[in-house]
Amino acid sequence: MNAERKYLVLLAPVISEKSTMVQQQANQFVFKVARDATKREIRSAVEKLFEVQVLSVQTCNYLGKEKRVGRHVGRRSSWKKAYVRLAEGSSIDYGVA
Repeated sequence: MNAERKYLVLLAPVISEKSTMVQQQANQFVFKVARDATKREIRSAVEKLFEVQVLSVQTCNYLGKEKRVGRHVGRRSSWKKAYVRLAEGSSIDYGVA
């Protein structure tokens, strides 16, 4: 993976009740990632950007929802979410990277 790609793979952290619970219980962090990103690319990007050891990566694809504004129908973009499990003692501070 080239140097620029690692910055394009991770789009944003997902901050929600579920992601906070998973972070505390299983040391997993949740990210919104590029739709074409592979698990290996996600693992490499997290390890290089945050300098942590990744144990596993799980991904979920989400289809965009259909939304209406009056009589006009549109669609939100589809997206991909990754659950990244870190080794014991590793942690991510979102303000660092």
